[in-house]
Amino acid sequence: MIEMELVGVRVELPASAPIVLLRESSERGLFLPIFVGNSEATAIALAMDKIDPPRPMTHDLLSVLMKSLDAELLRVVVTDIQDKTFFAELHIRNSEGTQTISSRPSDAIALALRMETQIFVVEDVLQKAGYHIPDDDEPEENVLAEFRTFLDDVTPDDFLGDNS
Repeated sequence: MIEMELVGVRVELPASAPIVLLRESSERGLFLPIFVGNSEATAIALAMDKIDPPRPMTHDLLSVLMKSLDAELLRVVVTDIQDKTFFAELHIRNSEGTQTISSRPSDAIALALRMETQIFVVEDVLQKAGYHIPDDDEPEENVLAEFRTFLDDVTPDDFLGDNS
């Protein structure tokens, strides 16, 4: 498993497709773009910006529920990509032990942000869908500019069908 950091979430035009961008924490620095649904993109963006909505969103509610049941989200893992669809797992520990629960990556990431939990990707997924930006020492705005250039040549169908 490779630890990832969330770079951001944005809407790519003209398709208006929300995308989550993860970056490998190691020296290799591969990027993993994952197309997500609009509501999940909003949930991720709110959590990144540490904005508390006036009423809890689904991911907020799930976080509160897990904490009230003394469950700990150990990590989330993007485990597979099949037919352009990503798969993820929630690794949870409670009084009964550790459980692994299947999840959409977007929901797993939104929950991970709220519970301050690490995000991982299995190596095989990163090899299949990762994107490399050659100079890791570039300022973040240059990295994002190069990624935007890359996105100009792709469509959501190039990565995923319904992956949110």
